[in-house]
Amino acid sequence: MTKYVINGGKTLNGEVTISGAKNAAVAIVPAALLADGPVRLENVPKIIDVTLQMEIMRELGAQIRQINATTVEIQNTQNPSLKPHELERKLRASYYLLGVLLGKYGFAEVAMPGGCNFGGVRPIDQHIKGFEALGAKVTLPKGGYIRVEAPEDGLHGAHIYFDVVTVGATMNIMLAAVLAKGQTIMENCAKEPHIVDLANFLNAMGADVKGAGTDVIKIRGVESLHGGSYSIIPDQIEAGTFMAAVAACGGSVLVKNVIPRHLECITAKLREMSVEVTEFDDAVLVRREGKLTKTNIKTLPYPGFPTDMQPQMTTALCLAEGTSIITEGIWGSRYRYTEELTRMGANIHVDGAIAVVEGVKELNGAPVRAHDLRAGAAMVIAGLAAKGVTEVEQVQNIERGYETLVEKFVALGADMYRSEIPESAENK
Repeated sequence: MTKYVINGGKTLNGEVTISGAKNAAVAIVPAALLADGPVRLENVPKIIDVTLQMEIMRELGAQIRQINATTVEIQNTQNPSLKPHELERKLRASYYLLGVLLGKYGFAEVAMPGGCNFGGVRPIDQHIKGFEALGAKVTLPKGGYIRVEAPEDGLHGAHIYFDVVTVGATMNIMLAAVLAKGQTIMENCAKEPHIVDLANFLNAMGADVKGAGTDVIKIRGVESLHGGSYSIIPDQIEAGTFMAAVAACGGSVLVKNVIPRHLECITAKLREMSVEVTEFDDAVLVRREGKLTKTNIKTLPYPGFPTDMQPQMTTALCLAEGTSIITEGIWGSRYRYTEELTRMGANIHVDGAIAVVEGVKELNGAPVRAHDLRAGAAMVIAGLAAKGVTEVEQVQNIERGYETLVEKFVALGADMYRSEIPESAENK
């Protein structure tokens, strides 16, 4: 088992370069299988979720070559092995293989979603609704798998209205529809930057996708996609995590390789908290010298405040003067991490979707757990800001979505390291 050991209380100063967007990469990497020629992807984050996806894709017969640390070349095979792989259980984004394989080969059987656990199962009913609208037959065989099969004459375009705004279903149906016959119109779509990035990637490979970034996306099916090169956008949530860390710890950090427009809602809240944020073409300078002040946050679909930044910002607000109110408008149960913060001296009261945060003078180091990806990032921020030593366990959840997080914080002046615990010692 691996844990992070953090000796907190130090300000953060320097520069940090943000990696490629996790939420874009986990759709674009499998989408490369749709192309008939080789696909070169740049700015690919080296994180557990993407690494697992590539292992799954190799099991399906794809040839994947690592060009350098952030660039891979993917060549699909015309004779894939379509058997489900046990690795698919480990990450939620494996379900993007459903749309890819259904669209390309007319059949897929993939393990049900894994990934973060916020206290309930992530629903895929809107995915199923979309696949069925395209003409696919969807079954749930025993063993925790979902099977989708296209009719003999292939998938056909359809008019699909999502009952709720859903990032996963918007992307998955897009993947299935690009090679379908006719036109597909999706309404009530999610608008996140990674949806636009997926559409831009597909279009660069020869697809005809219009309207990504709005609530109506129109896709006209094409005969085939060709290979090419594409660079994945920077990760807005990783950038926001470092911005929140500066807010909690103080200091001055230039956050590089970002698209400031994607960070506007995060920047606005930090400014309300008396954090100085200066925007440049592809970077933001975040500075906090005085005391943090309270603010209220409600998570909403993009362009609202992202749910994936809620735990990190809540952690920073634990150290702000006054009372802040956090409202979770996306996931019904995403406050498990607040028990860990309370152990460190935070004053948080949770009632359903609302968390009331009374600012405290300081946090104190303690043993804590990373219950999920973003909660884990929040624990790191808490440890960096706290007085004393914090040990964060279950860091595999953090490394699902953050590339070299420890090294990046150490370069900013943090005192932290990864510690490997032998299994024999762990079980004592």
